[in-house]
Formats: sequence, C-alpha cells, structure tokens
Amino acid sequence: MEKSRIPLYFQLMQELIDKIDNEVYVEHEKLPSERELCTIYNMSRITIRQALQELERENYIYKMHGKGTFVAPKLYNQKLVKLYSFTEEMKKSGKIPSTKVLEFHEMVADERLASKMDIKPFEEVFQVIRLRLADDEPLMYETSYLPKKIFPNLTQKDVVEKPMYSVFLDDYQIQATKAFERFKATSVRSKEAVHLKMIENQPAMLITRSTYYENTLIEYTISIARGDKFDYTVELT
Repeated sequence: MEKSRIPLYFQLMQELIDKIDNEVYVEHEKLPSERELCTIYNMSRITIRQALQELERENYIYKMHGKGTFVAPKLYNQKLVKLYSFTEEMKKSGKIPSTKVLEFHEMVADERLASKMDIKPFEEVFQVIRLRLADDEPLMYETSYLPKKIFPNLTQKDVVEKPMYSVFLDDYQIQATKAFERFKATSVRSKEAVHLKMIENQPAMLITRSTYYENTLIEYTISIARGDKFDYTVELT
C-alpha cells in the first residue's frame, strides 16, 4: 500500500472492494485468512481485522465460525418511495423473476386477521402462499390474504399462470393505488427455512403489507425476506 493520509484499513477496504467488484473474488469465495492478508499487504493483524470488520458491517463479506471469511452475495436494494412489484424490481436488477405457488386455500378470517383486513370476523378469504425467486434463487416466502368478496372467482390456476396484480387488473379491473408496509427483524421458522434454503432461526426481515384500491383493502401479505439478500432505502423529504 502507498503512503497516504487515508488510514491503512480504509486503503485495504478499498483494495478488497475493488477485487470483489471486479470479480477477482466472487460470491461465497473464501478470502485469505487474517494471517495471509498480513503477509500479502504487510499490515498488522489489528489493521487487517479492522478492515474486515468494516467490510462485514457494509455487507461485502460474511464470516462463518471456524471456517473463515467469505464474499457476501450482492444485496437487492428496494427503494421504498412508491408502489413496487417484485417481478419488475427483479427485472430491473437483471434477474429472471419467478414465483412458485406453494399453497392455495379458501378459509374464514378469525378476529385477529379480520381486524387487519378491515373485514368482519368469519368473512371468507383466500390464503395464497408463494415462494418468490430470482434466477431460481429463493428470496421471499409470502403469505397473502385476499377478500373473497372482492375476488369471488379466484382460483389457484389464476395465480399460477399470472402475477397476482395482473390477475387483479385483467380479471377484476382492480389496480393497487397505495400500500402500507411495516418492517421488523425476525428469524426464519423451520418450514420457511426449507423453502428459502436457510438454516432455522437465521435472521430475516418480516414485512407486512396492506394494499389498497382507493380506500378498499385488496391484499394483506406477510413476507419473510432473506436478511442476507435485501436492504431497503427510504426517501425522507
């Protein structure tokens, strides 16, 4: 490293980031050990460790106990400034989106679910459980509840063949006009972990979404998003 007023650990961080960006080190590849990095860059163990800690905090790398340090997969950044579609956002990222419908049920809403959906207890709803993927990699496990009175003839075939919002528009002339989302840290349950190819109790993001057509709720969705795949940006004005 050349002499500079920039701290050494910053210089090392940039060096490693450049190698990651240029795919000298690729996703999930193991990096040289701290001892090896000390030799390669002629730096102290403290400097190496500080650089790696900062890179981990910024999601460039991740550590596995007893195994070493690895290049982290790139995150999907979702800007929370307008209504968005998973399918369209993945296409913008250069990925091929796909959806697997895991379950489709007709059920009645209990008091808790009814209160969240602005409907009466025991009204009929459809429950749709889907796995959202990009380039065949599972990213989100979603459970959606849809009022049957708004989509009376909805079938599993409908949501298998087309994106759900396309079904709303094409078959019912209903388009989402606004949505509210809440985010909360959570851990993955066993059933979700199987589909998301994660380990049970790994960190994840729980997202609840209430979608409206004008002032009528048309969808209530609970999503489990992989914590190692997404970050979110909120615009404050």
